[in-house]
Amino acid sequence: MLAAFTLSACHARAHSLASPALTDQERIEIIGDVRVFALEVAQDVTLRGPAAWAKHFSSAPEFFMASQGTLEFPNGAAAVTGVEALTHTLKRVDLRFGDDLRVDPLTHEFAVVGASFTEVLTDSADHDTRASGYFSGLAERHGDQWVFRNAHWSLHPSEDPSAEATSP
Repeated sequence: MLAAFTLSACHARAHSLASPALTDQERIEIIGDVRVFALEVAQDVTLRGPAAWAKHFSSAPEFFMASQGTLEFPNGAAAVTGVEALTHTLKRVDLRFGDDLRVDPLTHEFAVVGASFTEVLTDSADHDTRASGYFSGLAERHGDQWVFRNAHWSLHPSEDPSAEATSP
C-alpha cells in the first residue's frame, strides 16, 4: 500500500484531476476572472447593501446557501425572497474577503471559491454586528457573468450567536 501511494505521489500532476480539460492558461484566466468576481461581490454588497446579493446569487432551483450548519436558502426562489427580506432589516453590509481568497477552477463554467471574511451588518436601528469566519461557494458562469450557485458561511466559534458565552 505504501509503495502504491509513493509511486502515485511521484506522478502527481500540478493540479487536481478534476479539471483535465483545462489548459494552464485557461486555469489562470478562470482564477483571475473568479477572483475579480468575488472581490466585486464584496464591493457591490458593501456599496449597495443586502439587495446587491440578488445579482450575485443564482436564482436557479439548484442554488442553496447554508450558514453555521443551517440551510438558509434551499433554492434560488428562497434566496430571492430571503434577500428581499434582508433589505427590510439590514441597512448596510460591509463585507471584506481576506487575502487568502482562493479559486479552484473545475471546468470552464464552474469554480470553487474559498476565503476568510469579515463583515459588519448594520440593522435598521443602526446596531452593528461584527462577524468573521470562512466562506466557500461554487461560482458558475452564466454567459459572461459569474454567480454563486451555492454558498456556505462559517463563523468563528466565539462569534457564533448559538455558541454559549463564556466569561473571562
